[in-house]
Amino acid sequence: MTLGWILVASFAGGTLSCALAAFALFVRASWIPMLVSYAIGALLGAAFLEVIPHAFEKGPPREAAISILAGIFAFFVLEKLLLWRHCHTENCEVHDRHEHEHSRSGLLIIVGDTVHNFVDGVLIAAAFLQSTELGIIAAVAIIAHEIPQEVGDFLILLHSGYSRARALAMNLLSSCATLLGGVGGYYGLQYFQQGETALLGVVAASMIYVAVADLIPGLHRRPELRDTASQALLIALGIGSIAAVRLLLAH
Repeated sequence: MTLGWILVASFAGGTLSCALAAFALFVRASWIPMLVSYAIGALLGAAFLEVIPHAFEKGPPREAAISILAGIFAFFVLEKLLLWRHCHTENCEVHDRHEHEHSRSGLLIIVGDTVHNFVDGVLIAAAFLQSTELGIIAAVAIIAHEIPQEVGDFLILLHSGYSRARALAMNLLSSCATLLGGVGGYYGLQYFQQGETALLGVVAASMIYVAVADLIPGLHRRPELRDTASQALLIALGIGSIAAVRLLLAH
């Protein structure tokens, strides 16, 4: 019975939040570059207000900090490998076109989101192993805090050159990791608890790296005062949406 609840809650936690976030399908293409600013805020808000504090609660702060640092370094190496895969010379089409830069950030988002969804599944399993009521509350909380982040991820994938259908498919595929985490957590939670801090650190690292290294530099290509003001406002809105969800869940 407990496993059944975990399966249902993990499926809902992964796919429902993704489906609700898919309203971005109706966003005009011309809006996407500006809405990336919102995505930056949502990523940074989720990392610093949600994931990192949770990582510090689950294990030694030093372990969490080391995993964040190691994660940022790992994503840097991954991005370099993606560059090397496309081009072996310094003056090639890959280095001259912004589209290839955006495609890398899209891939990094998928990797980080998959790890995040897997951890969410483990958290759902842990809650249901305590009680059904706690499990339901945890699943609702995960769906609620995932929606603004999934919206941001979806917009980044569109900005990275993915078609709307492909971006939705990649988000749905990534959400399957929640189900895997739920089942894995049910059968081996004692092992996951030992590594949960490190996993959360990698999740935070992916969010920070994509926002700071891949997305923010693109905003600097539009230095006009009006564009800067709108970018800052949307970043603040993205952070605020994560903070609002946390505030609502705290009550």
